[in-house]
Amino acid sequence: MTTETTYLKRPTGYDAELRSVFGPVFERIAEGNRQREADRVFPHEQVRWLSDAGFGTLRISAEQGGFGASLEQTFLLLAELGEADANVAHIWRNHLAFVEDRLNAPVSEDNTTWIKRFLAGEFVGGGWTEANNLTLANLATTVTEQDDHWLVTGAKYYATGSLYADWLDVLGRGEDGELWTALVRADDPGVTLVDDWRGFGQRTTGSGSARYAQARAERGNVFPATERFTYQAHFYQIAMLAVLTGIIKAAQRDGSAALSARKRNYPQGLAEIPAADPQLLQVIGEVSAEAFGATAALAQSARSLDRIVAGRLTGSEGNARQLLVDAEVAVTQAQLVIVSTALRATTRVFDALGASGVSEELGLDRHWRNARTLASHNPVVYKARILGDWFINGKDPVADLASRGRGGQGN
Repeated sequence: MTTETTYLKRPTGYDAELRSVFGPVFERIAEGNRQREADRVFPHEQVRWLSDAGFGTLRISAEQGGFGASLEQTFLLLAELGEADANVAHIWRNHLAFVEDRLNAPVSEDNTTWIKRFLAGEFVGGGWTEANNLTLANLATTVTEQDDHWLVTGAKYYATGSLYADWLDVLGRGEDGELWTALVRADDPGVTLVDDWRGFGQRTTGSGSARYAQARAERGNVFPATERFTYQAHFYQIAMLAVLTGIIKAAQRDGSAALSARKRNYPQGLAEIPAADPQLLQVIGEVSAEAFGATAALAQSARSLDRIVAGRLTGSEGNARQLLVDAEVAVTQAQLVIVSTALRATTRVFDALGASGVSEELGLDRHWRNARTLASHNPVVYKARILGDWFINGKDPVADLASRGRGGQGN
């Protein structure tokens, strides 16, 4: 498919411009991060700052009114946002994915309306994962035709970003069993959003329940789920990895500040002042290397998606499957690297701080809690085996989740 039939365009974004626009916003968001986390204050204001700055239009071309960022640029920026506030960064995951989906969609009046909504700052939250451990194979949510519109009925959990959303992206089955994506207004009378997320991390992401009781969806806002963009699963996964990368950077930042503030060292120390102790400095140096490695893995995996987009733009559909497999391998390798790195770095940083590092006032535990929670969303335990099976036996690593009945985009 060529660029004339979709909204995809060749990236034209400049790193310096993107950072000049969003860097100051990230700094403002970082200022209250620790206290919001401690008090479980939902960052509605911070999400709005990003919307007002156009964060949701990163991937829309400059000629259409967006920033024209590449996927690599987008995910590296998301990592910077994750460093400022991991909760806020994760909130944006579903919105950015739906924007990418509409950019890949055929040019039409309905899809052009969606591009205009994004440019106007309208925000999309998630609604895919079923409550009660249901999977795609036995999805209970229904999307049924009713006169000139559709009705959505069901319940979702892990509805990340829903409390901040103007629209909810809901997956359900039609009367004939087909999968539909329906976009429902968050303020529809049939929608109930519940803050019942009880995880010990990512506590202000709005990842609780969403219930739909014959919520209305207009015809232009319902389309077959099978038409979602081909690299959707990879996009969702890299977005998660971007937030984890940001958490590692935040652990380095806060650990460095805490070490600099320490005034007294242990008798076994190699210097009177902790900030001059070579062993403690080594800990921070190692954490910085973890951040560097995670960022490199994130960038390389994101570039694999940029290559898929480039193939679509040039009409090179013949090697589309190979590009998708390459992306699967790159994203899976990045997941293995970044997850282990995040969990190690957010624990290792305490070795430079002693007992004072566990003070609730520092809030350093939030980095491990958030990293552990994000790392639990997708089953990393299976990933190395899948890679090995690909490299040794040539078994296709791209999972067909729908046919296997294991569902969704990750939570």
